[in-house]
Amino acid sequence: MENLGGFSKIVSMLNIRPAMINDVPLILQLIRDLAEYEKAPQEAVATETDLLRDGFSANPKFRVLIAEWENEPAGFALFFYHYSTWLGRPTLFLEDVFVRPRFRGRGIGRALLARLAKIAVEEGCGRFEWQVLDWNAPAIEFYQSLGAKVMKEWLTMRLTGEALQKLAAGRTASEG
Repeated sequence: MENLGGFSKIVSMLNIRPAMINDVPLILQLIRDLAEYEKAPQEAVATETDLLRDGFSANPKFRVLIAEWENEPAGFALFFYHYSTWLGRPTLFLEDVFVRPRFRGRGIGRALLARLAKIAVEEGCGRFEWQVLDWNAPAIEFYQSLGAKVMKEWLTMRLTGEALQKLAAGRTASEG
């Protein structure tokens, strides 16, 4: 038995490991499965080429953990770092965490989060952050049960497409 963040799991059933380059097709499928769950499959436009370039090059932009249950891919967590100027320390940011529906209820999501928390502590992070859709009440309750706090005073801002291109060129969206 291995202690994984305050609970025990039979190690022979659950394996969490860093993704390797040959996992890229699996990672892409898990991303698409997550997009389907989040009711936005058309928005998941990443390709294997994108994942190879950005996650498995000389300067990777993200890392991935793969969760396997009895040697079957059960889920994943994709994460990267940003920096807290107030804390003067890095922040581990969880972009995506997903457990396939047939594997839910086995502690896999909790184990992935516990592993990420361990990585954050080992790598000197001052924070571990992620976002959750406001309609996903079961996930919000689960995260709160782990001690996570909803940051209601913060709103996510995003530039994409034409607005991103305009600002990069020194123009604003209203300037055309």
